[in-house]
Amino acid sequence: MSAVTQRQVYFVTGTDTDVGKTHVSALLLARAAAQGHRCFAIKPVSAGCEQNAQGEWESADAKRLKQYASVELIEELLAPIKLPVAASPHIAAQLAGERLQAARVVGHVRAGLSTRASHILVEGAGGWRVPLNMQENISDVARQLRLPVILVVGIRLGCLNHALLTAEMIQRDGLPLAGWVANCIDPHDPHADAEIQTLRQKISAPCLGVIPFAPEVALAEQVEHIRWPQEAV
Repeated sequence: MSAVTQRQVYFVTGTDTDVGKTHVSALLLARAAAQGHRCFAIKPVSAGCEQNAQGEWESADAKRLKQYASVELIEELLAPIKLPVAASPHIAAQLAGERLQAARVVGHVRAGLSTRASHILVEGAGGWRVPLNMQENISDVARQLRLPVILVVGIRLGCLNHALLTAEMIQRDGLPLAGWVANCIDPHDPHADAEIQTLRQKISAPCLGVIPFAPEVALAEQVEHIRWPQEAV
């Protein structure tokens, strides 16, 4: 990391589950790595994990983030909390006999943040108000960490309401919205361009990229479609 490189740390959230938070985070990591930066991401809470041949729980999202990072974290820092059931974290934790707390999650993240790097992402679980328990949400983790937020918008019918409400709540919670990414997840959405243009006009934060629906294109070939918030200044 160059002495003049300012450390960038962001919390990545989404308008819903399955809107492409991990894909966008991987793209950002690939872009930073291609520019020669030391970068990694942390996935503090992973639901829907599977056991490998050694009987260890693995997070598919964390494995993907690790693939594109230029700094390798040990598993305990990369994905400290792994839950078997693919459900909201509080439900998955309850089914696993655990109880999640924001302070515990924050502690895991801070341990990971001690690793030397200039570009770091902390990927949330689901959307901004997904519960960790009956009193706390995933947003409380970002609030306690005081991290600026990158919002991933899954472009599809209904995305405008979800995106605008999420952007409003992030800012109401007192955190800066560093930027948002339009991730085109519905190839049959005839109004995608109009929806993206509407969000450009109504969200008071820069659009960091428009990611086309291109499952056949290698991720490394899509880094031109995205940028880090510092690049948008």
